[in-house]
Amino acid sequence: MRPVRTAFAGALLGTLVLAGCGQTGANVAPSEPPTPTTAAASTGDFPVTVEAGNGKVTLAKKPERIVSLSATHTETLFAVGAGPQVVAVDDQSNYPPEAPKSDLSGFKPNVEAIIAKKPDLVILSNDQDKIVAELAKVNVPVLLEPAATGLEEAYEEISEIGAATGNKAKADEVVSGMKAAMAKLAADAPKDKKLTYYHELDQTPYAATSKTFIGQVYGMFGLTNIADQAPDAAGGYPKLSAEFVAQADPALIFLADVKCCQQSKETLVKRPGWKNLSAVKNDQVIQLDDDLASRWGPRVVDLAQAIGAAVAKAGGAG
Repeated sequence: MRPVRTAFAGALLGTLVLAGCGQTGANVAPSEPPTPTTAAASTGDFPVTVEAGNGKVTLAKKPERIVSLSATHTETLFAVGAGPQVVAVDDQSNYPPEAPKSDLSGFKPNVEAIIAKKPDLVILSNDQDKIVAELAKVNVPVLLEPAATGLEEAYEEISEIGAATGNKAKADEVVSGMKAAMAKLAADAPKDKKLTYYHELDQTPYAATSKTFIGQVYGMFGLTNIADQAPDAAGGYPKLSAEFVAQADPALIFLADVKCCQQSKETLVKRPGWKNLSAVKNDQVIQLDDDLASRWGPRVVDLAQAIGAAVAKAGGAG
């Protein structure tokens, strides 16, 4: 049984996200995507058994009424071709636009509201309210796919969701494409200049170290994370002080609190000691898409592209 990992609390909440430690410097070269636990899953035939965060989950037939309680997994479902099978998604699922958004909460799931959708599969990323056990009482299959702590886990979850929904071939294609794209981005990154960076989750400010999923993506580009030297960084998401960031003086600042908290280069200069930061003076403050920076699905490639473009610009390659 795979260990259950704590899911994203979400960048919009301005709190710690992605508990646990991933591995830095992961191999992202193209390779065969992970195979679910049964031979049936490899063919896309049913019944199918996949091993998720809640153990081995068996689906007797292809699900036709899927409810997603995770914005990340909603994106994955549509990416692997399971969109037509999705009947409802949670209130945070805003991509793709055609996803059948509802008032269901992924943070505070309501069993009765979920059952009312008559699902034959529910996919979620956290089980803080014991929703898995509650749905099991009424025989609703649940796939718990917690927040990935590394790229390989992200790929594995996409493969599992593809197998569970009868879309394994497309899921394998998505994973292979992601791996190829990530490998190319890493290969194309400038190698002649070491750059320091600061990734801001919210304006408190909380940051992410290299031992997190997001830190692993930055690690592909040879960047040095100032948060790695922060006190109490063991959890992966230290709360920094304005003085700490000012003293570290990162060459690049990536803001993942743009849509939620309206942060920008203009707001940073108002913080004590920040107007003279190298990243501010050299126009190296990068405003990320909050959603891309807090989800571990297929669009992580888009996040990596944004990081790669910033690294190329700072390294004099663009």
